[in-house]
Amino acid sequence: MISRLQYISQGKTSEEHLENIQRACASGIEWVQLRIKKTNPKTFLETAKKAREITNHYQTRLIINDNYKIVKEINADGVYLEESKDSPLKIRKHLGKFYSIGAIANTLEDCKSLIDKNVDYITLGPFTQNEKGSKQSLEVVVYQVLIETLQTAIPIIAFGGVTLNNINELINTGIYGAAVSEEITRDFSTIPVYHQILKAPSTNEQRYSFDNK
Repeated sequence: MISRLQYISQGKTSEEHLENIQRACASGIEWVQLRIKKTNPKTFLETAKKAREITNHYQTRLIINDNYKIVKEINADGVYLEESKDSPLKIRKHLGKFYSIGAIANTLEDCKSLIDKNVDYITLGPFTQNEKGSKQSLEVVVYQVLIETLQTAIPIIAFGGVTLNNINELINTGIYGAAVSEEITRDFSTIPVYHQILKAPSTNEQRYSFDNK
C-alpha cells in the first residue's frame, strides 16, 4: 500500500530527526521517509534502527532514503531513490518484490523512465530554471498536464512546497498524494488535516499489487 500522505523527516541532527519522527507518528502519520544527508554510514544505520523501533511501535511504514542496502537489515518497508545512481531494476533484484521502491522525478521523461523500470510510486516535483539560473517550482497546472499525459496507474506523489494552502489545488490535478516536510515539522497538528483532505487513512489507501514485479 502506498500512503497518500508521506512525511519526509527533518532535523539538524540525527536526534532531531528521531524526535520529529516520534512526533509525526504520535500525530497519526502512516508513512515516514528517513532522509538524513551528510552523515556517516554507521550513524545513519543506528538512526535508521531507532527510527524502525519508533515506527514499529505506531505501525507506521518506514522508507529509507537512497540507502537500499540497509532496508532488509533493519526490516524497513522500502527505499526512496533521490540521488542513488543504481537502477530501480537492480534494486528490485536486491530487495525482492515485497518492498516498496519510490523515486524522484522532475520531468515527463523522468516519469516515463521510472514507469518503464517498474517503480511502485513516483514523487513528482516539476521544476524549471528561472532567468537567474536557479530552480523554481512550476505552476500547479503543470501537474495536471503531466498526469494527463502519463495516464499511469502508478501513484504520483506531489512534493516541493506542498502546504495546506495549495493541497486542494494539487488534489484537483489528479495526483495520488503528497509528500510533506517543512509544514508538518513546524506543526504536527496539520497531519490529521492533510489526512482529511487527502482521504488518507489506511482504509482509503490504494492497495497496490507487487505480484508483477
